[in-house]
Amino acid sequence: MYEKTFPNKRFKITLEFLEKHLSKSETILDLGVENPFSKIMIKNGYSVKNTGGEDLDNDQSTLQKEHYTVVTAFEIFEHLLNPYTVLQNVKSDKLFISIPLRLWFSSAYRSKTDKWDRHYHEFEDWQLDWLLEKTGFKIVDSVKFTHPTNKIGFRPILRYFTDRYYLVYAVRQ
Repeated sequence: MYEKTFPNKRFKITLEFLEKHLSKSETILDLGVENPFSKIMIKNGYSVKNTGGEDLDNDQSTLQKEHYTVVTAFEIFEHLLNPYTVLQNVKSDKLFISIPLRLWFSSAYRSKTDKWDRHYHEFEDWQLDWLLEKTGFKIVDSVKFTHPTNKIGFRPILRYFTDRYYLVYAVRQ
């Protein structure tokens, strides 16, 4: 269905991970506005509602008022200043998160044209694990994978061998 190229590789791995752990009868609150992957989840039979674009650092009311059994946060937590507070306000017992991992050979991402498209956090895997533990979640399964690129150079070569993404399924303890 999807090629092995980015971003389709990421979408393929994430969808396979969801299908492994999540029933299609679950209701999903996907953090962030509607996006290409939330559309893929819907196309594959999942019931998905996205948050409305509110600043989740300051406003977690959607997490409290919506009805859902699962929260997904794909490529969201790196943009938040305070993911701890967001996780404290999650009502569901099931959580799927993916984050870009911090790379030793590249600085954190910051768009030059969009003041909101920045990575405040680029986690190491143990940092996300600790954040989940501190907010009452236990990791059930996880996977790491690379971010290939078609560019030429030293860093693009390193991206073929260095894990860039960390995908986690966690449940409330």
